[in-house]
Amino acid sequence: MAEHAERSERNRRAADTSDGSDPDATRALPPVDAAGYGNHAAPDETEETPARRRVDWLAVKDRIVGLLAGIVRWVGLAFAAILVLHVVFVVGDANPDNGIVSFVRDWSDSLALGFKDLFTPDDAKLRVLVNYGIAAIFWLIVSSVLARIIRRIGGTSL
Repeated sequence: MAEHAERSERNRRAADTSDGSDPDATRALPPVDAAGYGNHAAPDETEETPARRRVDWLAVKDRIVGLLAGIVRWVGLAFAAILVLHVVFVVGDANPDNGIVSFVRDWSDSLALGFKDLFTPDDAKLRVLVNYGIAAIFWLIVSSVLARIIRRIGGTSL
């Protein structure tokens, strides 16, 4: 406190000038706080630091909802791609003993759901084209609708 009083006295003396102005008038000097910061303010305790940074939970929710909807869309696209590859392999007479062809065939049989024998034309290639093609379209539509439902429930815009 004594330091503060000493500064005030020095400031008063500096205000006394020999240019004819009133010696009792004092200039407005910047305030000096008890910590002695003068013109420079003490660090603001309300200033945001990395430890005090607020979390924008709406943005976090929107990111999670968007990520979940994107995953659903990509899974539907992957299922449809597997079904389309199976159609291409069957129509193109691919080697059924090939590892890729057998992998795609195994997955497509389970992904075709009830569409595998929906139509029964005499031609086997046409049967695969129509039934597995419809199953691929089904997965694209279902994944698109589910992604929209997820976004609506999550409250994000489309």
